[in-house]
Amino acid sequence: MTDPIADFLTRIRNAVSVGHKVVEIPGSKMKLEMTKILKEKGYILNYKFEQEGARSNIKIALKYHPETKVPAIKSLVRVSKPGLRRYTNVEEMPRVLNGLGIAILSTSMGLMTDKEARQRNVGGEVLCYVY
Repeated sequence: MTDPIADFLTRIRNAVSVGHKVVEIPGSKMKLEMTKILKEKGYILNYKFEQEGARSNIKIALKYHPETKVPAIKSLVRVSKPGLRRYTNVEEMPRVLNGLGIAILSTSMGLMTDKEARQRNVGGEVLCYVY
């Protein structure tokens, strides 16, 4: 697999489009941090990290509106790809849906959202947009 982050996003995107309640994803540190950000920002209900010997999995409980069954995640877009990396500084930081969505960035201080990166005055690689 050349792009595990794109696989992570695609698995979530596919599970949301079909209406699954839980999606299971092969685990890594970066995927776990991205999952924590999605949980903090309210895009998923919960997650569970499972270590089985050398293999690890992340089980993600997807979030839907209780009455209308509309998913909390409308779109997951991979921005920086292995063939074309996208970096940004604080002045040119993207604003997703005019602040209603989030951009997940990989910075020298770890993974964080665009808003946190602006507050800490740090730029980095734009991994994805979530709204």
